[in-house]
Amino acid sequence: MDNEFNNEEQQESQSPNGQQSEVVDKIQSLGQTNIPQMEASNIHCLTIVGQIEGHVQLPPTNKTTKYEHLIPQLVAIEQNPKIEGLLIILNTVGGDVEAGLAISEMIASLSKPTVSLVLGGGHSIGVPIAVSADYSFIAETATMTIHPVRLTGLVIGVPQTFEYLDKMQERVISFVIRHSKISEEKFKELMFSKGNLTRDIGTNVIGKHAVEDGLIDEVGGVGQAIAKLNELIDKNKNKGLEVVQ
Repeated sequence: MDNEFNNEEQQESQSPNGQQSEVVDKIQSLGQTNIPQMEASNIHCLTIVGQIEGHVQLPPTNKTTKYEHLIPQLVAIEQNPKIEGLLIILNTVGGDVEAGLAISEMIASLSKPTVSLVLGGGHSIGVPIAVSADYSFIAETATMTIHPVRLTGLVIGVPQTFEYLDKMQERVISFVIRHSKISEEKFKELMFSKGNLTRDIGTNVIGKHAVEDGLIDEVGGVGQAIAKLNELIDKNKNKGLEVVQ
């Protein structure tokens, strides 16, 4: 009798409903499903939405992407032989500069092909993340806000504070220049432009203008992004065959 009960319990835990519950839990905690299996897809989709949360926890009413959730996923993607490419979907208002740069550096250092797609917005620290991929797309109506690094809350008005901000800003500028086709002069011009944003300095770049400025590679959507990623995956495979031969 006990064996029958245990068997029934085991079957129930392995049932489609049990698997579905596990997926729902994963979506609620990480905003993602599990790393896909070979039979599902060789491409993993990483979504970065809302505000990028760093060392300070944001209010529960804020839609956030937590960097401590993304970093283990990026490590798992690099280690998993079943994953051959990464698609990054961005619709973010920006957020923590340190966390955003950490995510950008990890994406840029992956050995597997990566493609990013800006949908809606890729603002502020979302800009380095967007350009960190091997190839970047932006939707025709999507926007990217480029502005100087700012701190919120109490700021100590001493020279060291401004020096810290300046160095952090240079890190952002340097990363974007190295991973896109935009010139340093043009990027700084967009960053420090006056009059484009109300009561602020900076520029709001829309769709094709981001491509014309050299910030993003191409205007497109999900279909174009996946097609490009498959193309990069094939090139990566062919490169591996050439090395073996």
